[in-house]
Amino acid sequence: MKATIKEKREVAKGTLFVTFDLGGEDVEFEPGQYFWVELLDPPYDDEKGPRRHITVVTSPTEKGVLGLATRIRDTAFKKSLVEMPEGAAVDVEQPKGSFTLPDDTSKRYAWIAGGIGITPFRSMLRYIADKGLDYDITLVYSNRDAESTAFLDELKELESIVPRCRLILTMTEDPSWDGDKRMLDAEVLRDMLGDLELYHFMIAGPPPMAKSVEAALLEAGLSEDQVQSDSFSGY
Repeated sequence: MKATIKEKREVAKGTLFVTFDLGGEDVEFEPGQYFWVELLDPPYDDEKGPRRHITVVTSPTEKGVLGLATRIRDTAFKKSLVEMPEGAAVDVEQPKGSFTLPDDTSKRYAWIAGGIGITPFRSMLRYIADKGLDYDITLVYSNRDAESTAFLDELKELESIVPRCRLILTMTEDPSWDGDKRMLDAEVLRDMLGDLELYHFMIAGPPPMAKSVEAALLEAGLSEDQVQSDSFSGY
């Protein structure tokens, strides 16, 4: 599907938010899914090519657009994305994937995000807020420091809008941060949440973080159907 770059802006230090105009097309998808995007005539190229799959950070309620947020890295794809102007042409595909907002609103959810792993949860929370849905959510969001925490102000605003949403932040390497600085594991999460057995966990972040938190929760006695994990590499 042909699309164009609609908007680009930095949403944290080193994190770029990009929306694509779908040219009047409406694309149905579930919050949390990913899509393929191919940059057309990019200024840089390498052996990995100009095509990537990446989580949709926008909500299905935002009609006519798909958006992504990515850490800026020294790769051809990301350097091209930074330099390509608004209006530049891209190809996008229908979103897909199973790491999505659950249908069951009766459960208590603990969403664990590390770094750019916030993107599926931003899509889900935006959708919940726009639709006025009733979910019980605690979002635990871990970053190195506040200035590189993507969507920080927006998430605080969403916490105030979504009735049963609680945001817990931890900054592991920020000397100026007055709040929690702990790395996430089962003990820390138990201290933050209470009885872990009461929650259904969804984890998204860099592979080492996502895998370690998932393993810690399983070792703490949670069943596999209580823990869902998705990893975000930084290519």
